[in-house]
Amino acid sequence: MEHQELMKPGTAMNWGDPSHLRAADSSQKEVPKLHDAGARTQKLDPSRTGREASVLERGLKKLIVGQDQAIEQIVNVYQIHLAGMNCLGRPVGNFLFLGPTGTGKTRAVEATAETLVGDPRGVVKIDCAEFQHSHEIAKLIGSPPGYLGHRETHPLLSQEVLAQYHTDTVQISFVLFDEIEKASDSLWNLLLGILDKATLTLGDNRRVDFSQAMIFMTSNLGAKEMESLMSPGMGFQGVARAKPGEDASLAGRIHSAGVGAARKKFTPEFMNRLDKVVVFEPLGDSELRRILDLELDQVQERIFQGTPFLFRLTEGAKDHLLRQGADAKYGARHLKRAIERLLVYPIANLISSEQVRAGDLLEIDWSAADDEMAFELVDEGLPVYLMYRQAGIDGPDEFELGNATARLDAESRSIRSFEQR
Repeated sequence: MEHQELMKPGTAMNWGDPSHLRAADSSQKEVPKLHDAGARTQKLDPSRTGREASVLERGLKKLIVGQDQAIEQIVNVYQIHLAGMNCLGRPVGNFLFLGPTGTGKTRAVEATAETLVGDPRGVVKIDCAEFQHSHEIAKLIGSPPGYLGHRETHPLLSQEVLAQYHTDTVQISFVLFDEIEKASDSLWNLLLGILDKATLTLGDNRRVDFSQAMIFMTSNLGAKEMESLMSPGMGFQGVARAKPGEDASLAGRIHSAGVGAARKKFTPEFMNRLDKVVVFEPLGDSELRRILDLELDQVQERIFQGTPFLFRLTEGAKDHLLRQGADAKYGARHLKRAIERLLVYPIANLISSEQVRAGDLLEIDWSAADDEMAFELVDEGLPVYLMYRQAGIDGPDEFELGNATARLDAESRSIRSFEQR
């Protein structure tokens, strides 16, 4: 009707006036607006972490001490994978871990597997020191047809090996190339295809898919430069942590030294295929004390696998272990050796000589007068469930607890009967 009025005979059309266009547009269907000015808006927070990634983050923080940057990078890559935003045809993540020995590079990989698949040994570990010659690559991919041992050797990187630790909920493989700098150039060239296209061709022309794998590489490159930057701290000769806000911080200098050494060693095409390059910081006094508590918990778990009893250390005993085991050059590995020498070996002797029995409680102190660790029996006959509870370790179910308690009672009655005779 409006068109008819506009084209009515005797009416002059003014083409300079756009009113006829607005009239024509008004007859068309209105396009709905994407945003209503009166609608309520919500500000989004892209820094939040999803539920599954948060579980991984909490698990790693319980197992890894003093390496928050490494934890953050692993969690970020895992969350990208969960959201389906990782690059197609590439591995889930390619990591290069640099840093001094004993800072937790290998332990970070094991902790990731332990948190996600429930087994710290769920890692396909390749010791690169075994591949210093080019012909040893055949151990990874198998011998090609016509060569000796073609059908007799099984490649270390087959599809079956990658999938052996998959669970119903987590279909990710963890592949660790330990001390990658010790491998030959042939292994580095082999990794180029894995890191970029997530594929590997075996000696018999089978293809291995790495698109559901996290690739980790560890290296001690730049360790000498890092050692020169380490300044001994107070207390247990740990490393002084950098103060917040320092431009030329210790952590920043160590990071530059590690990355610089890696760029000198590896080719640019190799470095360009890495998603994350993480430099592990040296451990300070507080980190070593937390690692000591974790190691003592592991010793208690080992005890529960055999003759279950409890032990507890005084602060003096812990300080002595830290004095003996803290070393800025060797990191946490030196602390583990001190625990084995000063704690595990004496406990093993007490068990073998039957001076300690199931249900006992030991208190371990440092005797400055005798210059040795003092072991004292302070309680006995503790129930199994109480020992697990005091140790803070997840124990067996009620049925297993009942069997363990009955077994311990029978052993105690047998021992008492033998002593009376």
